[in-house]
Amino acid sequence: MNLFNTVKKNIRRTPYQALAASMVMFLTFLTLSGFLLLAICSQQILRYYESKPQAIAFFKDGTTDQDVNAIEGALNQTGKVTKLKFVSKDDALQIYRERNKNNPMLLELVTANILPASLEISTQTPEDLKPVAEIVKKEPVVEEVVFPEDVVSSLVSATRLIRVVGSAVVGFLITFSTLIIVMVVGFKIRIKRSEIEIMKLLGASTWFIRIPYITEGVVYALIGAFLGWITSFAVLWYFEPVLRNNLGEAAGQFFALSPVLLLGLLGVEVVVAILVGGVGAFVAVRRYLRI
Repeated sequence: MNLFNTVKKNIRRTPYQALAASMVMFLTFLTLSGFLLLAICSQQILRYYESKPQAIAFFKDGTTDQDVNAIEGALNQTGKVTKLKFVSKDDALQIYRERNKNNPMLLELVTANILPASLEISTQTPEDLKPVAEIVKKEPVVEEVVFPEDVVSSLVSATRLIRVVGSAVVGFLITFSTLIIVMVVGFKIRIKRSEIEIMKLLGASTWFIRIPYITEGVVYALIGAFLGWITSFAVLWYFEPVLRNNLGEAAGQFFALSPVLLLGLLGVEVVVAILVGGVGAFVAVRRYLRI
């Protein structure tokens, strides 16, 4: 209790420096939370698209079960396919009716005979999609192969870009925040130099003098981490309608984060905060507190 009372007293004595350090920490951890959420959600969206039929091969009329089985066997031998689903003409009609049940005009003239049978194909990774599609295109009974090549490749590129840019920005901000802690704690040490000298003369140990400053640096970082974590989720929920309108079903991945994952994210930020605040304050006491 004496330690925290000392830290609280030090913060009250220099409120502007404490506010500046906490604001820098807040911005750092808000950015960290934002990029971590983007990375996690983009990965979940990518998995969402991977779980869907990634390629659909439409068959010509007259295709037999033997033809379909031969194509399925060839695809399974590649080792790149995770799931195959044959959709007959009747199944295609049921799907069409379900999707257009609110528009009777579109149902009147459509029969099973005019809809093609198809094979829905899911692959191990998005990179496997194109070679698998090329194999299917060569089959004479296949009329057309449709797959969202641009969507998946763009999503993969965006996920990689988020990781690279996020790591660079967060790394810079963490370094900057550490330097701010060094400067704030160093300033406090300089203005209390006479008090520290008196404590040394009274026999105070090295760590007895150092610990309050190190704890103060950790407190700044923890305040910023908690506020950044809370604010990032507030921003996410605020933009929920915009995300749902633009991303459709995939937007659900942004709001399917489990409480365990959210607490895990907070735990990561707390650990980073302790490291940043502790390292910054320790560097300051080693630099400015020659004892």
